[in-house]
Amino acid sequence: MSESKITVYPSRAFKDNARLALTDDKLRRSLRGSMDFLMAKRLASFPDEAELSALRTLGEGIRQRCLSRLPDLLEQLEDKLTANGVQVHWAESAEEANRIIHGIVESRRGTLMVKGKSMVSEEIELNHYLAERGVEAVESDMGEYIVQLAGEKPTHIIMPAIHKTKQDIARLFHEQLPGTPYTEDVDALIQIGRRVLRRKFLDADVGLSGVNFAVAETGTLCLVENEGNGRMCTTVPDVHVAITGIEKVVEKLEDVVPLYSLLTRSAIGQPITTYFNMISGPRKPGEKDGPREVHLVLLDNGRSQAYADEQLRKTLQCIRCGACMNHCPVYTRIGGHAYGTTYPGPIGEIISPHLMGLENTRDLPTASSLCGACGEVCPVRIPIPEMLMRLREESQRPAGERVAHSLAGQGAAASSAERMAWAGWRLVNASPNLYRMFGWAATRLRRHAPKNQLGWTQNHLPLTPAPKTLHELLREREASKGKST
Repeated sequence: MSESKITVYPSRAFKDNARLALTDDKLRRSLRGSMDFLMAKRLASFPDEAELSALRTLGEGIRQRCLSRLPDLLEQLEDKLTANGVQVHWAESAEEANRIIHGIVESRRGTLMVKGKSMVSEEIELNHYLAERGVEAVESDMGEYIVQLAGEKPTHIIMPAIHKTKQDIARLFHEQLPGTPYTEDVDALIQIGRRVLRRKFLDADVGLSGVNFAVAETGTLCLVENEGNGRMCTTVPDVHVAITGIEKVVEKLEDVVPLYSLLTRSAIGQPITTYFNMISGPRKPGEKDGPREVHLVLLDNGRSQAYADEQLRKTLQCIRCGACMNHCPVYTRIGGHAYGTTYPGPIGEIISPHLMGLENTRDLPTASSLCGACGEVCPVRIPIPEMLMRLREESQRPAGERVAHSLAGQGAAASSAERMAWAGWRLVNASPNLYRMFGWAATRLRRHAPKNQLGWTQNHLPLTPAPKTLHELLREREASKGKST
C-alpha cells in the first residue's frame, strides 16, 4: 500500500489541507474504521444512560467549580508541591516554557530526554527546541514514537498514529531502525519498538511527562497511561519534569475519581487504564527508586484569554479524551494533520484560536457542520457548537470594535464585501417596498444568474426524487399487470 499523500501546511492553509486529505483514500478508510471502532467501544462502556447523564453532570460541575477558583487553586497547588519538594515554574508563553525546560536539562549537562505522552510539549514544539540546542528528546509512547520516526505530528490527542496502517509502521521500522527486518506482525512490531526504547530509559538524563490532573489539596500530579512508559519516564531518570496547562488543576483528590472514569471510558472505552500514577514529590531518604528532582511547569500560552471570558471559559473544562474527534464527521474524513494545529478536531477548533490567535486559525471555527455530535458526547458537557458560533462571530467582528474581552486576531476573517452584502440584505428585508421590488426583479432576471453558484453547486449533490412509498409501488405493479393482460 502506498504512503499517505497528504502534505501538511500551517493552520492558515486548512482548506488546502482538507482538499488534499479528501483525495487520500487510504487515510479515509483507516480513519473511518478506527472511528467506528472507538464510537462502538465508548457506547458499550456506558450501558446505563442514567449513570452516564449523572456522571457527566458531576464532571461538568467539578470542572466549572475548579475553574471558578482557578487562581486560588493554582496558588494552593504551588504551595503544596513546594512543601512536598517539587520545584514549580510558571511559563506565560511557549518560548518561556521551552527556556525553562532547556535550562533544567542544561544545568545537569544532559544530552538525552525521554518523554512520556504530553500534548502540551507538542504544543510548545519542545522536541525541535531541544534538538536545536544539542539535546535529543525521544518519545516513549508507542504512537508518539512512530510519528516521531516518521517526522510527523500526532493526528489524534489520544492515539497519535491512528492514521498509520501496520504496513506503514513495518516499512518505517525497517527503514529507520538499522538491522530491523520487515514484518507486519503487530506483536513483533511492538516488541521492536520496546527494545529500542528500553535502553533510552536507562540512558536518559531527564524524563518528561504530561499531567492529566493536578490536585491542589494534596499537591499530587496524576498521570493516566496504558503502556507503562509514563511510569518509566517519571521514575528511572534522576530528574522528572512535568508540564501542563494551567487549567488542569482540580480542587480535591475526590474530584479525580469521576473525571478519571469519564476520561478512560470516553477516550477508548476502557473502564480503567493499566497505569494510574500519583506523583507527590521526589525520592525521599531511604527510598530505593524515583527521581531525585521533580519539576512542574505550569503553562498559560493563551489560556488566560479564554478564562477571562465567562462564555469561552467553558473551553478549559476539557479533560482531553478525544471523544469529540471520534464522533466528528469532519475529522473522520480529513484526519488531524489537515488542521495544522496541535489539537485537531472540535476541541482544537475552539482552543487553538486562544493558543495561536484567530489570525492563524480563522478557518477552524467554520470547519464544522454544527451537527452537535461533539457536544452530545463531551463527558464534561462543553457546548462546543456554541463556542464555534462565538468564535465565528469574533473572527468577523471588526478589529477596531471595542468589546469586553477582545480575542487575539479579532476580525481576521472580516470582509468588507461580505459586510456590504449583509447590510444590503438587511436593508431589503427591512423595507416592504424594497422587498417587493427585489422579488419582482429576481423572478425576471434569474436567467442571468451564473450557473456555478459558488459553494452550493460545487459542494452539494443535485436533488434526487424522494423514494417511492410502498403504496405507490403496489399501485404501479397493479397497473403494469393490467396492461400486460
